[in-house]
Amino acid sequence: MSSIDQAGTHLLGDSTVRRLGYGAMQLAGPGVFGLPKDPDAARAVLREAIALGVNHIDTSDFYGPHITNQLIREALHPYPDDLVIVTKIGARRDAQGGWLRADSADELRQAVHDNLRNLGLESLDVVNLRSMLDVHGPAEGSLEEQVTVLAQLRQEGLIRHVGLSNVTMTQVEQARRIVPVACVQNMYNLAHRGDDELIDTLARDGIPYVPFFPLGGFTRLQSDALSSVAANLDATPMQVAIAWLLQRSPNVLLIPGTSSVTHLRENLKAADLALPKDALTLLDGIGQQGASAH
Repeated sequence: MSSIDQAGTHLLGDSTVRRLGYGAMQLAGPGVFGLPKDPDAARAVLREAIALGVNHIDTSDFYGPHITNQLIREALHPYPDDLVIVTKIGARRDAQGGWLRADSADELRQAVHDNLRNLGLESLDVVNLRSMLDVHGPAEGSLEEQVTVLAQLRQEGLIRHVGLSNVTMTQVEQARRIVPVACVQNMYNLAHRGDDELIDTLARDGIPYVPFFPLGGFTRLQSDALSSVAANLDATPMQVAIAWLLQRSPNVLLIPGTSSVTHLRENLKAADLALPKDALTLLDGIGQQGASAH
């Protein structure tokens, strides 16, 4: 059994995917904008991910923009039969690389066609609506109009499944009254555990939760605590962060990103890492530090 198989599998839409996937955001240039310094190296990372058993890739046409999807097509098309490509819509980039809201009906429809064209597909496996009510994190507000557009695109066959990103529990419940929700993608990690209740609610209904930024937003104290645990386990902090997320709940699917083949291999080996009870106690303490800081 390879490292990635140790993590297990879960349904994503109507496909079974390995719980360790790959996030392609870092393949674009600095700031997720423009071309990477070495496009051949970026394509090599994608090919290595597939070779190591990854069958869930997360992307968006606003990475670059367009660049990441084009790299995926160049590296992997025609795609393996079991590969699930998940993309996001709801934002766009300005000329300086800024992130802007783009979720009118026309903008959402155009974004789906941009993803189809740049990925070389006739139908998208999963499309996440990325809420831009607040670019920095989930914010309450109705997404009924936007989700209804995605439901229409699903009926037209342009997308197969609808997901959500950067959303609250209320918004998930609202969306599920309109269309089946295939997954929810939010920031969540050892230090930022505001979605604990949402993860458990989704798990009861068999819906995947896809956290991003496994090391995002740590304080220096929290980073030191994680590094200490990692050193004791002869692992990298990222490996420990991934291993903790894998054990958090069976519906958690991970998409750690990197532009390095070496780091890709390291990340996927996190599936082999068993966290002993004393390590879990220390790691859970990192989350408590985060809660007390807010």
